[in-house]
Amino acid sequence: MASRTLAVWQNRKIVGHLVRRDLKVKYQNSILGYAWSMLEPLAMACVYYFVFGVVFAATGGARQAPGGPDAPGGYALFLLSGLLPWMWFSAALNDAPKALITHSKLITTMKVPREIFPLAIVQTKFVEYLLTWPVLLVFVFALGGQTGWNFFWIIPAVAVQLVLSLGVTLLLSSINVLLRDVERIVRILNRVLFYGTPVIYPMFRVMEVEALPDWFKALYAHNPLAGIFQMHHAVWYASEAPPASVLWATVGGSILVLLIGYVTFRRLESAVLKEL
Repeated sequence: MASRTLAVWQNRKIVGHLVRRDLKVKYQNSILGYAWSMLEPLAMACVYYFVFGVVFAATGGARQAPGGPDAPGGYALFLLSGLLPWMWFSAALNDAPKALITHSKLITTMKVPREIFPLAIVQTKFVEYLLTWPVLLVFVFALGGQTGWNFFWIIPAVAVQLVLSLGVTLLLSSINVLLRDVERIVRILNRVLFYGTPVIYPMFRVMEVEALPDWFKALYAHNPLAGIFQMHHAVWYASEAPPASVLWATVGGSILVLLIGYVTFRRLESAVLKEL
């Protein structure tokens, strides 16, 4: 694994070229260009804010934010702090199965470590996520959002999400070459994970549901995605910081996914090359 990591590092310029090419191709014929990466989460935020922040709040069905309706930034900031990193993960998950198939000609003609192609997918989506931060900061100032030392939760949140995204991309990209149904499964899984992860609602709301058994709550809380999005929310809402058990499960689970993805990728590599 160390030798392959070194080989990927030595070919980092190719990764950078692939990232720049993908971004250029995606936006070259678009009038708004990179603004599209900001408009989609904004549109989603408006919809969810209307449903949960206006309709449900007006009927007493839900609180607007972890700290209540009067929390700094309100529910709108809470939404954006979850939706923006979700768009990054969701886009990476959707493109993961195609990471090798779309580069089949390069893979069969260039002598480079094949890991660079899934890595390029993850990096491209990460750059798109970074481009959405100006929108988030505008809302922070406009809505009176506040933060302090808890802002540094952004570091482990981003780092762990990168690890998890890479592991998932390595796993799905190799399997999909041999089993093309993976793309369809991923589309369904993407939607399930969105509502099954505390992206647009705080995790404590799930923990407060008495009808749910304790084993389900424990399984839900220790899902790596739950911890990642708790950290993203904790940047602006200190009360959302994940407890130690959830944090360790998030880090450990993400590393485990990366190892499984890498091992699967290497073991299927010869079969994948034959299929491509």
